[in-house]
Amino acid sequence: MTAKAIIARRVARELQDGDVVNLGIGLPTRVADYLPPGIQVTLQSENGFLGLGPVTEENASLVNAGGQPCGLTPGAAMFDSAFSFALIRGGHIDVCVLGALQVDELGNLANWVIPGKMVPGMGGAMDLVVGARKVIIATEHCAKDGSAKLLRRCTFPLTAQGKVAMVVTEHAVFRFTDGRMLLTEINPQLTVAQLREMTLARFEVAADLTALRFD
Repeated sequence: MTAKAIIARRVARELQDGDVVNLGIGLPTRVADYLPPGIQVTLQSENGFLGLGPVTEENASLVNAGGQPCGLTPGAAMFDSAFSFALIRGGHIDVCVLGALQVDELGNLANWVIPGKMVPGMGGAMDLVVGARKVIIATEHCAKDGSAKLLRRCTFPLTAQGKVAMVVTEHAVFRFTDGRMLLTEINPQLTVAQLREMTLARFEVAADLTALRFD
């Protein structure tokens, strides 16, 4: 199983029946493919949709926030960006799942720009991280060049401070509580010592540490 599939499967298990969920572009969009049986969530997209669903017939007018074709579920609603962001800023999104460039041990997130590189803008990331009731970061444990993504302090411009509730990688699950970064699940192919070697952030190990499930 690929790293991205492991991450998406694990994040999907965090969603509860009835949740309103925003999935960020890239890896987070794959979470919808792994929802457990009996779990119904309503997917929101900041460009003006509530009730995103699988693509049944491509329509150039129906794209998600990442510009990818999307479908609609029965009862879906479409509205302008002002209303969409009122939902986000008003605290009506239960969970948002975002990717990350960096996360640090204080729960700070940097996910919108690498200094020196051209970007079109932050998009809805800042509003989502501050407005959603729970923020889950779905990211591969290390960057493509092998450098750590989980740091003592973020070095890239921040998206938000102290808003991350949970980080899921292919190697581990971390939760942030009472100012602590806590390892709660670990890939059974790794030891805690090996995980620390690839994680610059300082973390504590939960007393009830369990194996990260791949199913």
